[in-house]
Amino acid sequence: MSTQDKVIQQIEEKYNNLGENPENYLNGLLQAKPINYWDYIQVDTLLTLQKPRTDFKDEAIFIMYHQITELVLKLMIHEIKQLVHGDLPEQEIFKEKLVRLNRYTGMLMTSFDVMRFGMDYDDYNVFRATLTPASGFQSAQFRILEIYCTPLINLINAKGRERLPSKPTTQDYFEHIYWKDAGHNRKTGKKSLTLRQFEEKYLADFITLADSVKGNTLAERLDKYGVINDSLLEAVREFDNAYNVLWPIVHLNTAQHYLNKKGEGKAATGGSEWMKYLHPKYQQRKFFPSVWTDQEILNYKDFPNF
Repeated sequence: MSTQDKVIQQIEEKYNNLGENPENYLNGLLQAKPINYWDYIQVDTLLTLQKPRTDFKDEAIFIMYHQITELVLKLMIHEIKQLVHGDLPEQEIFKEKLVRLNRYTGMLMTSFDVMRFGMDYDDYNVFRATLTPASGFQSAQFRILEIYCTPLINLINAKGRERLPSKPTTQDYFEHIYWKDAGHNRKTGKKSLTLRQFEEKYLADFITLADSVKGNTLAERLDKYGVINDSLLEAVREFDNAYNVLWPIVHLNTAQHYLNKKGEGKAATGGSEWMKYLHPKYQQRKFFPSVWTDQEILNYKDFPNF
């Protein structure tokens, strides 16, 4: 039997097993147009998604940078979902996924050079005023990734834990989660418009997702191995350090460049105390607390105080 005959036979078997008529699909293939790059990647659509609000040329760079960041976050969530759902994979597969996540996190860190060195300082500080109250704080994918990675208690900083009731619900965790401090004045109870809009759009979905992955977050799946091998341990620690310490520091330094370069202490578009809020020492995120000792990472001792 020729290779061509084997392929046709396999096609027939495939659709017969689905209870379908193979001939219909072959006839459809005969009429289908050849695929091309621009249609497959949706290039024309992709290149029309930049809608600047001003005439400053560097605003397009700002928009494209954030769109790239969202695509990288989607890549990461795509990998994490494969580890969270289904049977627990072999440790080698878990490690390979972590290696991919580390590679993507590296992209997030190095890409900040586009923001820090790729825009005119004065132009940015004019056009950014048109973005208020929008903020990168409102990236839902950032929060979704966190929810998939670790139990919510690991997204509560020390002050937030003091406020938690003895038997917190999912809603309680989200009431005291670290990122809410960027727009919630705990003394007055007042919330910024940035936070209010964000919660109205996404909070219910975040709560539903957190409940659905409870017991099967990335950290909890990792703990199910009992003992993990050295190569997986190294990949896990690298991811935790890069995503929860190094990347926030790069972000903070970039904000420092544009908002406090000359000691002005400019306000963030979302209204947060960015010098405090962006610092990993304040956020205290840790996805995998079981892989660290008290003397190791996440005490942030090598970074300045906020």
